[in-house]
Amino acid sequence: MFSQLSDKLQDIFKDLRGHGMISEANVNDAMREVRMALLEADVHYQVAKDFISRVKEKALGQEVLRSITPGQQIVKIFHDEMTALLGGDAAPLNLEKPGRILMVGLHGAGKTTSSAKLANYLKKQGRAPLLVACDLQRPAAIDQLATLGKQIGVPVFLPEPGEKDLQRVAARSVEWARELGGNVVIFDTAGRLEIDESLVREIRQLKEFLQPQEVLLVCDAATGQQAVSVATHFHEALDITGLVLTKLDGDARGGAALSMREVTKRPIKFAGVGEKLDQFEPFHPDRLAGRILGMGDILGLVERAAEAIDEEEAQRMEKKLRTATFDFNDFLANFKMMRKLGPLENILGMLPGISNMKGFSVDEKQLKRVEGIVLSMTMQERRRPDILNARRRQRIARGSGTSVAEVNTLMQRFTQMRKLMKNAGKFKKMMSHMKG
Repeated sequence: MFSQLSDKLQDIFKDLRGHGMISEANVNDAMREVRMALLEADVHYQVAKDFISRVKEKALGQEVLRSITPGQQIVKIFHDEMTALLGGDAAPLNLEKPGRILMVGLHGAGKTTSSAKLANYLKKQGRAPLLVACDLQRPAAIDQLATLGKQIGVPVFLPEPGEKDLQRVAARSVEWARELGGNVVIFDTAGRLEIDESLVREIRQLKEFLQPQEVLLVCDAATGQQAVSVATHFHEALDITGLVLTKLDGDARGGAALSMREVTKRPIKFAGVGEKLDQFEPFHPDRLAGRILGMGDILGLVERAAEAIDEEEAQRMEKKLRTATFDFNDFLANFKMMRKLGPLENILGMLPGISNMKGFSVDEKQLKRVEGIVLSMTMQERRRPDILNARRRQRIARGSGTSVAEVNTLMQRFTQMRKLMKNAGKFKKMMSHMKG
């Protein structure tokens, strides 16, 4: 997400940093380009206009223009204003008893999946979440929530087949939740292809009955300009408490995130960053602002690694690397460990400077081919790569659907890696950099 906007902003600021002295004309030219970049990223025109006005006012201050590094100062101003636009500090959920969360939004925005993802997230935080299916218009949504609940091990309240009375469903679900003793109840509501009066009236009545602590608007990050209208209507009708952005990993523009936060003045609380149920995380405005400007998100990467990687396994791997006994079984285990962190391109994009590299991309298909080559080896071949003669390599290529040349390339790189490890000086230096 934001890759299109990020590339353009980094080009603009790179040019600005290149000037030893910066004049008002330089700032005006840069802000004009930034405004165009924001509009092309689907940021609402009024949001873009107001944002540029705030940045420009601070950037034209004499202490900035006369500073030793005016270009860097303006980038900092932009980062701070972008952080403020995205919501300042991250806003936690209000989970005071009875701990009810109402999920609302248009059909197709990802409410049902987001409800399950949120339940999964809260369960990992040590809470006892429950899910309630309140979409009486679509039996498929009820079935979907039941399936997702089973996958994450969270109880789901299902209405009786053919039930049309939402108030009765709500009353029964509240009693059910009380009996089960859950401390957070997430209500997945109905949606429409567009906002209509009957939808708003139905959800408003449900809200009045439940008195939830949180009303979260679920929005597709790729919605574009329509996002402002959707957010405004839902907020006026329901006084939402926060936003959940879905498909944040799939849209190159991402202007919806900036626009919705600004028009509702409500924080973006969570973001869906992939299709899997664990690819859902609290939204950190300062971190996203840093990633947009190519500064990376080291904190986010560390948190993700701490959650996904087994510490004992990592220490065992480090020891094998240090003693140069690393084999293809270890290679495969390391590969799977990295996979747990999410798509590799997203992970590398969290490192400062990586997103600045023009044309940078990770070929996931190629990575799968590498994995296929290793999986086509026997256990003995994985433990003793030195026995992989020409005949064995031909068999591995056939088994993995690759060419002998690809198998040979992997072997060459693996051999080079092991040679590097045998050089204690180089390895220690590399490890010290990693620890740093």
